[in-house]
Amino acid sequence: MTHPLHRTYSYGGQQEFCLCFGDEAASRCVLIIPPLFDEMNRTRRMLVSVMRALAERNMRTVLPDMPGCNESLADIANQSLNNWREALCTITAEMGVTHIVSLRGGALIDNVADVPVLRLAPVKGTSLLKTMLRTRIIADKEAGKSSTAEDLVAQSRSRPLELSGYMLSADMVDSLEHSTPADLPFVQEVSLAEINGSPLWLRAEPQDDPAMSAAFATYIARWSAECAG
Repeated sequence: MTHPLHRTYSYGGQQEFCLCFGDEAASRCVLIIPPLFDEMNRTRRMLVSVMRALAERNMRTVLPDMPGCNESLADIANQSLNNWREALCTITAEMGVTHIVSLRGGALIDNVADVPVLRLAPVKGTSLLKTMLRTRIIADKEAGKSSTAEDLVAQSRSRPLELSGYMLSADMVDSLEHSTPADLPFVQEVSLAEINGSPLWLRAEPQDDPAMSAAFATYIARWSAECAG
């Protein structure tokens, strides 16, 4: 059994947590940037399985808690995509990252280091925002309230807006509206079909997909060796 290591990185005057697997002496260190918001929670079990599999291939992996998420003590209402990029820049320097793997909305914040990047099913910020707004509108309707996407976005400009259980600032909402995955010199995309995967981020509850985890780990190991970061 490969055991996890809990480490921290410094950002915003406090220590944030990272889940790490693998030997500190490994030549390859992969920073995994998970999907954002509620999609992050639905895919975490799968990502941990991927990390264990990569550790068995003598690779080190790092899965950070973004400021305001998971075990972080930072206020999510004070965060923006730029904050998260800054945090990831710190991680890449402190952890000796050689490669980056991002999933879904994680591709919106993966332009943080001059290293090879692999993206699984990258998505635009507007797509994430529309999905969260749609979920909020449905919840409001079930509670006997009437709301529209336009009303909710306007509300975010005066006070934090609750979407998918997260209190999002005007800066966060605005950055989601205008963000797309950056053009990078060393970037490759992989689709779910290429790893026989399933869109776990669409499930109602967090689930695992052992076959997908194994195939994704194999893909990452081969890709990272070929690009020799």
